[in-house]
Amino acid sequence: MTQPLPALTVDIDPRLLEILVCPVTHGPLTYDREKAELVSKSANLAYPIRDGVPIMLPEEAREIAD
Repeated sequence: MTQPLPALTVDIDPRLLEILVCPVTHGPLTYDREKAELVSKSANLAYPIRDGVPIMLPEEAREIAD
């Protein structure tokens, strides 16, 4: 019987996180390692990280609940 593969996690350089801001609100982002997303609490959006690259396009972001 095969075991499920562990979820892939992405590490973000903390210096990059200090520089990046939400393109909608220009506010800070937090990193959700489990979901591989950068979260803008002020815009209620989560930006995906694909292949280690943050996709900072509002049309690619996922809306999150308050």
